[in-house]
Amino acid sequence: MASIKVLNGNAAAAEAVGQVHPDVVVSNPAAPASPILEKLASFIADGRLDAEMINAESAYSAISACIGASAAGGRVFSAASSQGLAAMHELLFIASSLRLPIVAAVANRALSAPLNIHADHSDAMAQRDCGWIQIFSENSQETYDNIIQAFKIAEHPEVKNPVMVGLDGFITSHEMANIWLEETGEVADFVGKCNPAYSLLDSDNPVTVGSIDTPDYYFEHKVLQLQGMENARKVIKEVGKEFGDRFSRYYGYFESYKLEDAEYAVVLMSSSAGAAKEVVDELRNNGAHVGLLKLRVFRPFPHQELKEALSHLKAIAVLDRVLTPGSYGGPLFNETRAALYDLEEKKPPLVFPYVYGLGGRDIDVNHFRDVFKDIEEKNMEKIEIKTGLAFINLRQ
Repeated sequence: MASIKVLNGNAAAAEAVGQVHPDVVVSNPAAPASPILEKLASFIADGRLDAEMINAESAYSAISACIGASAAGGRVFSAASSQGLAAMHELLFIASSLRLPIVAAVANRALSAPLNIHADHSDAMAQRDCGWIQIFSENSQETYDNIIQAFKIAEHPEVKNPVMVGLDGFITSHEMANIWLEETGEVADFVGKCNPAYSLLDSDNPVTVGSIDTPDYYFEHKVLQLQGMENARKVIKEVGKEFGDRFSRYYGYFESYKLEDAEYAVVLMSSSAGAAKEVVDELRNNGAHVGLLKLRVFRPFPHQELKEALSHLKAIAVLDRVLTPGSYGGPLFNETRAALYDLEEKKPPLVFPYVYGLGGRDIDVNHFRDVFKDIEEKNMEKIEIKTGLAFINLRQ
């Protein structure tokens, strides 16, 4: 029977993993994701979780162990953050190219230097083209729900692709909140058993994994990998609906908040959506036509669905919690703007880039008020060419 517990995002992630019953948990702790692995270790020690815990000596070794365990046919989980995730970079490509359905929680944290252990999205965005599905969570409940769905998505026979689930470090990861925990048997039944495409331990059906791929076939294999990611578009929606039908919490690519009749909107990801919703409500009470789109799935990027949701707007502020030196705008801005580029029936809305919250800097309701005011003024001025980033929440 479902129950309500007060948990932070790390504990919620661990509870979800414990209910899914992985065969292998690989640990190389990195703050602020360490408590996820510590809690899973206690589950194993207490007999609550029958899994093998591998304590790796480095992040590189951790992702190597994940790859080996998954290629052997196991259901595999790990957790990472910041420099630890960056150290895995080389092998993240191998995990996705081999179509291994590993699931990893990423407590999103700033990359050094200077050293900072607080939230931003520079770690996950640096890995955005590694071939992993990327899902982001606003709060502890979404973290729990997303981890459960991640296993079902990753292991789907049409996908077979690794998934990383993001939660903002020291915000969602450590924020205590009431969340619904579903009954373990129900969760296990929802996810189902792991049915690997192959196993290195199956000596009766030997396979070659990781061999050299010369120009005559490398392209073909990359296309097959792409098909798995493209198939995930359909599967993510199906799994989100199935999850909602069973547990009454529905998920798609994004959450639209009062967008239907909006003229101006903010697009963002993760924990900052809560404050943004408060400002949307406040401005709506004062007669403003504003809304919000909180993106949940960054990879595969839902360009068609995003275009349909945003095309009627006059102006959009896209908020990236990452600095990308040398680029015009952050990853979320560039993806959103590209999705709106080829509108055929009407002129696309103006899209403005903002960078916020680097290294854990707070963003509050006053900042969102300023953003909505800013994009309305820019639209009234009919600005066609944007000439740089609007940084918000910088120390004066």
